[in-house]
Amino acid sequence: MTVPETSMSYLRTAARAADEKQAENLVALDVSDALGIVDSFLVASASNERQVSAVVDAIEDALIQEHDIRPIRREGKGQGRWVLLDYGDVIVHVQHEEDRAFYALERLWNESPVLDLGLETTDSAADPTDPADSAGSEDDGASAATQA
Repeated sequence: MTVPETSMSYLRTAARAADEKQAENLVALDVSDALGIVDSFLVASASNERQVSAVVDAIEDALIQEHDIRPIRREGKGQGRWVLLDYGDVIVHVQHEEDRAFYALERLWNESPVLDLGLETTDSAADPTDPADSAGSEDDGASAATQA
């Protein structure tokens, strides 16, 4: 795993903020080997557009308060379906649950290690692959999480 501690700190802050706004299925992926220009992705989902916006606002506020960083770029906030927050080394995707199922980012990046976010909720510890997709194994996710 090659994600620096600074990026992990940003991920954990963003994940806590998202979790407090009842974001679901929070998954952090180490994409540094695959992309080279980004360390990690945080993917979260919400059940409606208003909640997507609330999660995004909470993440932005938490990262400003705790780390004094603002996104370099923000896309999709007006629609409230899929918001991308670009923090340079960390990219946050907050998606409406329907869009998340359709685009399936976790399957696209299925060879990237899952990072431990240190959250206590059961949704956060869920298998990052679609439950209906039998390609992912629980052992792979567990070993990747313990490497973090």
